[in-house]
Amino acid sequence: MARLPPLHFDDMNEDQRRVAGDIQSSRGTVRGPFEVWLQSPELAQRAQQLGMFSRYNTSLPKRLSELAILLTARQWTAQFEWAVHVNEARKAGLAEPIIAAIQAGEPPADLAEDEALLVDFVAELYATRKMSQPTYERAVAAFGVKGVVELVGILGYYALISMTLNVFDCDTPDGTIPLAQLD
Repeated sequence: MARLPPLHFDDMNEDQRRVAGDIQSSRGTVRGPFEVWLQSPELAQRAQQLGMFSRYNTSLPKRLSELAILLTARQWTAQFEWAVHVNEARKAGLAEPIIAAIQAGEPPADLAEDEALLVDFVAELYATRKMSQPTYERAVAAFGVKGVVELVGILGYYALISMTLNVFDCDTPDGTIPLAQLD
């Protein structure tokens, strides 16, 4: 973490220790954006609760959630997020050529129908900062209103993570740089 020194448990105030304990017990570790967010314990607590929902409890299949997360990591060139989620995407059943295309900053090919729709939705939202009626209607038909709301929540949460990682220059867990900067 280049911009902030590591936050050691002994140096934390009471609120930071309490929230760090909550994060540790639910996630196994306090690293990346969570370590940064502990500078504001209330933000850290609320963000990690949203993260638990966004990552594990939405109505979208895990494969689609991880696809949305990878697309967001690629959008922001969020190295840490990519490093954490690429293996989660594989475990969730996302095909390797899809992952490789996203990593290279290229449109993925040979997508399942739901994957293609999600890619279209995310690409349109990131490109135009809004959603056309036809894409919105396709998404609601496929995922339901609840699913679309949750998809937007996933994208927003992982954009928050990506911004945090990039602003505070967080190192990847293994020190690698998996994503090239795109022009």
